Amino acid sequence: MTGTTQSHGFASHVGHVMRQNPVTMIAFGMLGLLVFCAVFGPALVPHDPLASGARILQPPSGEHWFGTDHLGRDVFSRVIVATRLDMVISVGAVALSFVAGAILGCAAGYWGGWPDAVISRGLDMIMAFPLFVLAMGIVAALGNTVENVIYATAVINTPFYARVVRAEVNIRREAGFVQAARLAGNSDLRIVALHIFPNALPPMMVQVSLNMGWAVLNAAGLSFIGLGVRPPTPEWGIMVAEGANYIISGEWWLAVFPGLWLMFAVFTFNLLGDGLRDIVDPRQRR
Repeated sequence: MTGTTQSHGFASHVGHVMRQNPVTMIAFGMLGLLVFCAVFGPALVPHDPLASGARILQPPSGEHWFGTDHLGRDVFSRVIVATRLDMVISVGAVALSFVAGAILGCAAGYWGGWPDAVISRGLDMIMAFPLFVLAMGIVAALGNTVENVIYATAVINTPFYARVVRAEVNIRREAGFVQAARLAGNSDLRIVALHIFPNALPPMMVQVSLNMGWAVLNAAGLSFIGLGVRPPTPEWGIMVAEGANYIISGEWWLAVFPGLWLMFAVFTFNLLGDGLRDIVDPRQRR
């Protein structure tokens, strides 16, 4: 019964946040469209995204909504199918960096001393590099596979989470509710996990929404310069790179439609920030 009550309370809270902020409702609707395309898109697209055809470089039409590319492949089908890969890269990279940053930030902020010094200097070393250049170096060293793109993107995003968590934990480690938890016999790990860390979630969720967009752009950028996903795999960055060669000759649709879908994804994640913050913020609960 308690679990059902809590679930109902959380659902009511989410509904309240969306009613209070219509932009959040729109953002979640846009996210729902992206998730739908990622999950069901490959089964619903009208053409095989990898199949070449005789109708090359055809403009948008009733048969090919986004036109065809230089190999006669349907651009619309490739754009929709690419949603799954780019979403997997984005979610995977952000999840890894979120977990790593939370652990490092909690350790540095709660215990301080030499753990704080070592972790902070390590994060400073990562931040000292131009992040996209660092991602390029990691992928070039490990090989341009989807897994390595995820790892590289996670590495460059980890300092953002770690610094946010460190600041929030450091501020609250001597707060009254933390002292009360210590007096009640709670261990340090339990205090950090259950009493301090939830207060760091709101700013972290804003960072998550931003990093999701950055992760998509990072993956597309690596693919654009030839260090990401390999052709002929449908991926937005690859499609923009291939289409850029044909813009001058008038085949604008090859780069425009993948670029617009990429922009739509990044815009969606940027809009989600405030709503996610309000949903996870304990102080916003009614």
